[in-house]
Amino acid sequence: MISSHRQWLIGAIVMLGFALGLIVVGKLVWAGQAEQFTPEFKEVRKSLDPKHTPKIVAPDRVKRGEWFDVTVSIGSEGEHPALSEHFIRYIALYINTAEISRVYLHPVYSYPKVTFTIALDEGGSLRALEEPNHSAAWEASKKITVVP
Repeated sequence: MISSHRQWLIGAIVMLGFALGLIVVGKLVWAGQAEQFTPEFKEVRKSLDPKHTPKIVAPDRVKRGEWFDVTVSIGSEGEHPALSEHFIRYIALYINTAEISRVYLHPVYSYPKVTFTIALDEGGSLRALEEPNHSAAWEASKKITVVP
């Protein structure tokens, strides 16, 4: 039978190893996620780029609380590729600064075009954000008015 002192020592070593592993692995995983999935921490590009600027198709005016479609495609003047080496990671839709929805895309199998069905209580700026796998995110916006 193991003495209580030795048992305590083994438990302490195991917990210390677990804590150190969590700290090291946790930081590495978190850094990878922040780098890959949070373009808000990078400078978002707002200039016009034919292959990367999102194109927002939505009505200019909608009724408060009624569902309507917002289609976001990538490439304001053409189509963005969907290749394993060059693709769109996700497309996110915002109203002003509040994120409404986000769709993650698969390279090769997902065409970079998404239709969101949403309802709004107030107007503002619809913002589409997309992040390709090789650069910071790109953004476009469209003013929308909500009527009673």
